[in-house]
This record gives sequence, structure tokens and C-alpha cells, in this order.
Amino acid sequence: MSTPLKNDLLIRALLRQPVERTPVWIMRQAGRYLPEYRAVREQAGDFMSLCANPELACEVTLQPLRRYALDAAILFSDILTIPDAMGLGLYFEAGEGPKFQRPVRSRAEIDNLPKPDVSDALGYVFDAVALIRRELDGSVPLIGFAGSPWTVSTYMVEGGSSRSFERIKGLAKEDPKTLDKLLAHVAQTTADYLTAQIAAGAQAIMIFDTWGAALSPDEYRRFSLASMQQIIDKLPRERDGQTIPLILFTKGAGVLLTDMVQTGCDALGVDWTTDLADARRYTEDRVALQGNLDPATLRESPADIERGVAEVLASYGSGPGHVFNLGHGITPDIDPESLGVLVDAVHRLSPQYHR
Repeated sequence: MSTPLKNDLLIRALLRQPVERTPVWIMRQAGRYLPEYRAVREQAGDFMSLCANPELACEVTLQPLRRYALDAAILFSDILTIPDAMGLGLYFEAGEGPKFQRPVRSRAEIDNLPKPDVSDALGYVFDAVALIRRELDGSVPLIGFAGSPWTVSTYMVEGGSSRSFERIKGLAKEDPKTLDKLLAHVAQTTADYLTAQIAAGAQAIMIFDTWGAALSPDEYRRFSLASMQQIIDKLPRERDGQTIPLILFTKGAGVLLTDMVQTGCDALGVDWTTDLADARRYTEDRVALQGNLDPATLRESPADIERGVAEVLASYGSGPGHVFNLGHGITPDIDPESLGVLVDAVHRLSPQYHR
């Protein structure tokens, strides 16, 4: 039997249940802006060695919770663990981000992609989840995550990061059925991966679709949203009698939130380019919303950060269903004290919206 949660604000908010204040956590809250994280990463030797070491992954997951009164931990890992497990040769070049030694671009290469046994190839992730849950001891919930099939596939086809997505967009135009096959393959493995995270102890799940908005609306529905739906349809939504909320996040989604709400998710992440008031209208209050302060605000003065927090809270307005977050991940240049200002402001300013 799992330890009952001492702080279940996040779970309640994601399920649109009443809360005393708005819960807050931050995308990439375990990251390079923290000196203690940089020290552990140096100890690990490189980024993937850190991800693959359950003890070190647990340590960096817990670091931000020691500094800030956050309402959730998020597993320290990477969205590219799945294609790495498929043997594509993931590596990182300084200043250039992730790259693959063996990208997949042809029908034959996609046909020959292995289907990894996630329990074997990605067991280190599930070991980390179990260890983090034990160390949290019910203090806050643990969020597990994966990348969307479209976003993960952009790296697999392009061979790394891209601004134009020429190769994968070319595949979408010239051979959409082959791209469908790749996305379905990634979706099935991702469903297995997230199911195993839940079995290991993840108490909420988030799917990150960083590059979905690079597509036209029709292409988004076919290639990004449909492949996320394939995952959602396969995921268990309860464990040990507890609901496992699911958050979808497409950066830059805007009015596409009206399509995303149809998937059966519990919450939608919203980036800073869409006001939460508009997002609430788009979604007709059917799901919780997570977001959405511009990460650049954390470079500003404490007064400006507090003002930004107040504006986000006011934009969502009264009632349940809001999880405070940035509109995307915290950047490495941020002073850790600035995040403390944000968290304190959410704690102080949000109760008035829950009376």
C-alpha cells in the first residue's frame, strides 16, 4: 500500500477539485540554474549518465524541493530515452543539444526500428521512480513524463534539434503513411513506458509536445494529436484506488486547445502566448489548466515577478482547476532566488481565488 499524500494539492487541482491555494511546480525545476544540480551533473560525467543513474536522478529530482515549497516533484529524465532505447545512438554535443548517430529517414529504416522491452532497456528510469517515491515519503506527488510521438520523432528523423523540420515535414508531405507508422511505433513504446512509470509509482503523467505547433492545424491533428491520443487510450488512469491525472502540453497550441480537450486528458499545459482566460474559454472549463508565466519574467526584479504571478492568477480567475507553472521550462541563466520569489508569491496571492 502506498504512503498517503501529505500534500495532494496538485492532484486535486488537476482533477478540478477544490483547493485552499493554487499548487505550483516548475517545468525543468531540476536543472542547470541550480548550483547543486551542476555539481551532481559534473559528478555524473555527462547528461545521459546522470539520467541513467537512479541514485543521482533521485538526488537532482529532490534538490528543488529542498529549496522551495513546491507542490510536486517531476522525474529527472529526458524525452529522448525512448529513441535511445531503440538503438539510435543518442549523444550530446556541447552547445548543440541532442544528436543521433543513426537517424531514421526511409521506409526501410522505420520498418526496421526495434520495439524495445521498456522494462529491460529503460529499467533505470523505473528504478529512479521507485527510489524517488520512497524518498518523498508522501510529501508531494511525483510526476512522470514522456515526449509526444511527434516531438520525439522530429529528433529521430532530423538527427537532432531543428528549427525548420525540413526532413520530417518532407516525410509528412511525400509519404504520410510512413510517418504514421513511425508515430504509431513511438506511441506504442511510449504507452508502455508511461504505464511502467505508473506501476513504479508516478502519481501524475505529463506528455510534452514541444514541437506540435510547428505543424499546420490539420497536420497537427493528424500527426501530433492523433499519436498522443493513441497513448492516452492505452494508459491506466488509476492505481491503488487513486486517479492518475494526465496533463498534455503542446507549446504554442493557442486555439488548438479546443481540439486537445477532446482527448480525455485531465489538464492542459498552456504557454505564455495564450492568456489563461482565453484558454479557459477555449476548453469550456472541462479540464484543468497549467501555466503560464513567461520564463523570461524570472530575469526581472522581485516586484516584476510578483506582478507577473498576480496577472497569471487573475487571468485564470476564481475556482478550481489551475496549476501554476511557467509557460515553458526554467532557463539555465535564472537566479535561484528569483524562483523563490515566484513560489512565495503564488502561496501568498492565490488563496483569494479559492474562497
